[in-house]
Amino acid sequence: MLLRACWLLVCLSALPAWARLRAGAAAVDVTPVEWPVRVVGNFGLTMAESAHDPLHARAIVLEEGATRIAIALIDSCYVKREELDEIKAVAAKRTGIPAARMLISATHTHSAPPSRAAEGNAAEARYVRRLIEKAAEAIVQANTRLAPARIGWGSTPVPEELFNRRWFRKPGTVPPSPFGETTDIVQMNPPAASPDLLHPAGGTDPGFSVVSIQSANGRPLALLANYSLHYVGGVPGKEVSADYFGEFSRMVAADLAPGDAGFVAMLTNGTSGDVNNIDFIHPRPRAEPFERIRAVAGKLAGHAARLARAAEYRDAAPMKMAEAELQLAYRRPTAEQARFAKTALAEPDEKKLPRNAKAYAERAERLAAGPAHAMLKLQAVNIGGLGIAAIPCETFTEIGITLRELSPLRPTFTIELANGHYGYLPTPRHFDLGGYETWLGTNVLERDASAKITRTLLELFAKVR
Repeated sequence: MLLRACWLLVCLSALPAWARLRAGAAAVDVTPVEWPVRVVGNFGLTMAESAHDPLHARAIVLEEGATRIAIALIDSCYVKREELDEIKAVAAKRTGIPAARMLISATHTHSAPPSRAAEGNAAEARYVRRLIEKAAEAIVQANTRLAPARIGWGSTPVPEELFNRRWFRKPGTVPPSPFGETTDIVQMNPPAASPDLLHPAGGTDPGFSVVSIQSANGRPLALLANYSLHYVGGVPGKEVSADYFGEFSRMVAADLAPGDAGFVAMLTNGTSGDVNNIDFIHPRPRAEPFERIRAVAGKLAGHAARLARAAEYRDAAPMKMAEAELQLAYRRPTAEQARFAKTALAEPDEKKLPRNAKAYAERAERLAAGPAHAMLKLQAVNIGGLGIAAIPCETFTEIGITLRELSPLRPTFTIELANGHYGYLPTPRHFDLGGYETWLGTNVLERDASAKITRTLLELFAKVR
């Protein structure tokens, strides 16, 4: 028996490379090369003339046995499903990784060019083509760098940088919506320290998760992190920037792999649709441009490096990935909203209209003329018992917490803005409270969309368990 046991150990230690975990990572620059370009993230027209810091598409490819998956992240406010599907098709053709085994998301920096140039200039149209090609190239390069690897993970709470941005205010103090409606009970980003503030409409998810990947001999290869903070901001309007997501990547690389240009760190956005970095009770002094970005990124990078060094690593991590198409109804304007939109668009003096009335009137008319249903791609991933959910919306914190608590995998976190963008995803409770994230045009999916998405993702987790 002893001889047989020793023989088995020798056989296991001699398993071929393809039967063990392999990993590769790459980062490809997707910064514009032509200027000016629009900056996505506000209602006004802002034209950037330069880059403060580079934008990237980052990718990690993992393989064990016959299963190979890719997780990629693009420094963009959002990327629509059609463009992401094209990226996947190109990468699948060049790597052999099935498109259904690719998860691609956007960081949600508010200081990046459009990822779709339907109304842009010629330079923006060329940028979108560049973005698609370079994002696919990141996956291709990561795939070519596959090598024996080991993986570990960890998490820690980082609550002090998170604030729910939806607040109950004293009756009569919530401003009207862009449609002139006065039914909102809560307000997004109210005046800080206002005596009219009552309490936040929701909480935050302080969980900061890290997945660390090393070579077989322990050299850092890549790090995937997840945090539920919308973005930080403080970027001058005439510059593009990867916001705190990019700064985090640089800081982690400098700490864990100084001088190693092949190391890739990425910070994915969790469920932050109702969370930002503004303390509404104790307002902070006005910060210089990029000051808060560096502060938040530095704090998270420090935690990431500590978690990576403390993680227990394994050279085997069986993987499963499942996806589903979920059909949801698009919202339509009510008869009153449709009449208001028509009137607003015909009014030459915007001062006579509610704030951003014309922008929302245009959105309402597009929804009225558009398709009746959206097809959302949802994904669940199991990497050695670690669970990842992917949702193509700006997702409210409560949804991520629910998925984590009900998932059969431990730990579990959610990546939002993955595989498309379909506006904000509030819970039915928040939908009824109103506010910016529920306005027609900001929110485009049916009231019960979050419940249907949560149910579908839990079914997918059961499949990959």
